[in-house]
Amino acid sequence: MTGQETAPTRFVIAGGGSAGWIAAAVLSRALPASAAQITLVESEEIGIIGVGEATVPLIGDLNRFLGIHEPDFVAATNGTFKLGIEFVDWGEVGNRHFHGFGDFGPDIAGLPAHQYWLHLAQRGAMDAIDNWSMPYALASRDRFAPHEALSGEAAQFRHAFHFDASLYAAYLRRIAQGQGVMRIEGRIEHVERDGETGLISALSLNGERRVEGDIFIDCTGFASLLLAGTREIGYEDWSAWLPCDRAAAVPSARAGRFTPFTRSSAKSAGWQWRIPLQSRTGNGHVYASRFISDDEAVAQLLEGLDGEPLAEPRLLRFTPGRRERFWDGNVVAIGLAAGFLEPLESTAIQLIQTGVNRLLEFLPGARPDPALAAEYNRQTALEYERIRDFIIAHYCRSRRAEPLWREVATMDLPETLMAKLSAWDASGRVPLSDLESHQEPSWVSILLGQGIIPRASNPRAAIVPEERLRATLDQRRDVLAQAAAKMPDHAYFIEKTCAAKVPA
Repeated sequence: MTGQETAPTRFVIAGGGSAGWIAAAVLSRALPASAAQITLVESEEIGIIGVGEATVPLIGDLNRFLGIHEPDFVAATNGTFKLGIEFVDWGEVGNRHFHGFGDFGPDIAGLPAHQYWLHLAQRGAMDAIDNWSMPYALASRDRFAPHEALSGEAAQFRHAFHFDASLYAAYLRRIAQGQGVMRIEGRIEHVERDGETGLISALSLNGERRVEGDIFIDCTGFASLLLAGTREIGYEDWSAWLPCDRAAAVPSARAGRFTPFTRSSAKSAGWQWRIPLQSRTGNGHVYASRFISDDEAVAQLLEGLDGEPLAEPRLLRFTPGRRERFWDGNVVAIGLAAGFLEPLESTAIQLIQTGVNRLLEFLPGARPDPALAAEYNRQTALEYERIRDFIIAHYCRSRRAEPLWREVATMDLPETLMAKLSAWDASGRVPLSDLESHQEPSWVSILLGQGIIPRASNPRAAIVPEERLRATLDQRRDVLAQAAAKMPDHAYFIEKTCAAKVPA
């Protein structure tokens, strides 16, 4: 072999933040130094988006892969724990339901537990299905413990986190640099391309510096400087289905309940998030600018705060959708550079994580193979579309009277979502496809939570005698409630195991 054949592939990551530093940390952990040279270019002049970040349980896999000690991670990022999302006023004003990171119990005689709930609900009043969810049993009492602290059915759940996005990026930066990643402070002024192949060959930075590479990972946010700006890859606009196109974000003083969950409250022209951190609360209002002005949206956001605002609200503009391709030539876009789906289900870091994992699966050499790029693009597109459909499902059966909600309740839906909703209406089942991020219990949480009841349940549910079935479900509900009541308060658990080290 020649020296050129054994030289390490030069990965250049353009941009920091969560996307850039997750990519750097994962690649440097997964690839030996003999195979990869990893450089990250970022500018302190460019801030990162978000005053608070919410995640899904997949982040636990990332932490384990990176060898992260969970209490240290939570303390270092001003973090708290997340068992799911509470939805307020979705579907109709006054409605409240919970999407927890768990199921509603094991199958009974081969059928999912929610089918028996439906069967009994057709024959008389039933408590909300949330009561058969362990995450809800804990969250509704502001209790928290990891699933390892419980046993049996009560242990069948996972948790995620809330944290400060800036502190999270800094935490990952320390990990990545400890694994050999080179960081260069600088502003990208020009992108150089090979005259014959058209591939990117180097980034030109301020101060007349150059960073050469073989594979370039675009983590430049909405600007998508490499994939869109240089490779000229277009954008698939999904605003016909997801009309919210702006967000106002502001931190506030910690006040009210210290909840182990995110709250999403529907408003007249969008929805408001509440993300509890240890020292403050992150808040935002995602809204459709066609139905409300920026000033009105900010006023609505400030009216909904638990505590005093700690800064001036920041305004963000976005177009929901994705890039037509995520990997083109020798550029792979990760994070906002690849696409943006409103943060209703906290999938931003998930999409970063799966994008980097998929890159490792189809790892290119110094000259990437178009066949690998094609499969990467196919799988990533499916993942974005599945999440898109799940988010649309929160909107499309609304019974609220405001113009936004009337519009989304009558819009034409993607065929993939129509198939799921049709099957649900007919049988209480949600058929899942490849690369689904949200499994059937998640769909059940949202659909039943908004009062979208199917016409029928599976007739096999009648096999179990009604009296025995009610006793079985009642027992599970009571077991979960009793187990949750024995767990520590969320605030107490954090104080004793992972109190913040860094004031924020």
